[in-house]
Amino acid sequence: MNEHENFSTKAEARRDVPARPWSPGETARQDTLLRYLGAVATAAAKHAGTEAQAPTTPPSATARPAPLSAPLTQSESAPEPGLPLVRDVMDVPAASLREDLPYRDIARSLARVHAGALPVVDAEDHVVGVVSESDLLAKVAFEASGHRPGPIGRLRERRIHGKARGDLAADLMTSPAITVLPGATVAEAAWLAALSRLKRMPVTDRDGRLVGVVRRDALLQSLIRDDAGIRTEVEATIAGCCPPGDREDMEVAVHHGVVELTGRMPSAAMARLVAEVEEISDVVEVKNLLTAA
Repeated sequence: MNEHENFSTKAEARRDVPARPWSPGETARQDTLLRYLGAVATAAAKHAGTEAQAPTTPPSATARPAPLSAPLTQSESAPEPGLPLVRDVMDVPAASLREDLPYRDIARSLARVHAGALPVVDAEDHVVGVVSESDLLAKVAFEASGHRPGPIGRLRERRIHGKARGDLAADLMTSPAITVLPGATVAEAAWLAALSRLKRMPVTDRDGRLVGVVRRDALLQSLIRDDAGIRTEVEATIAGCCPPGDREDMEVAVHHGVVELTGRMPSAAMARLVAEVEEISDVVEVKNLLTAA
């Protein structure tokens, strides 16, 4: 092996070795993340199919501007029965800020509710934007440093500078806000949160009025069932495809989404059962330890 090949081999080995050893709970965390991403990917695929079939209609001249979530969450088609909805996991009531609130009071409001961002509403509770800690940080940094973008400064820097010169929520907020409807599915909301990298999203009615807020961790927990829930569905699947006499010696164990089947059952039904269990949502793997009766 020449010097170049030796260097390449060592570089490849370094890429394969983790930078630090995994903590005891890291494997479970990785499994949870994979299951979450799977649910989000499924929602994205369904949305792509719906978007391709949706007819385009010209916007009304008098209609209110549609929120950024409109293409995903304001579909008129009813969600599939049994799917968790945003209204099931959202927090009510939702804290909000008025447009004329000074930035120091905004900082106090964020600290009081332990939130990194809050929606800004008008006099009729329509969501008009969102103010985050980043917006306030730009304001404070502008006042403390007196930094000014140059005449050919980057567009984003000039935009931040322009916002930082304001004193009220209406000046500092990011607008339009990314919102979600209470009737949207949790999977759709999770996809929107993943795309926009938001930890909290305002929930509005179809007129844009604030009705709640949904947190990213609430979406995550709703999408991913615990092991007890998976085991219940596996046992129901076994009951549906195996007569009582064929499943008396069977046992089911679930650990971090991995299903372990042990016991005895007729070989004719074994392959069918394993295939059906593998199709159950949130099942990471099936360990078939069954023996033929």
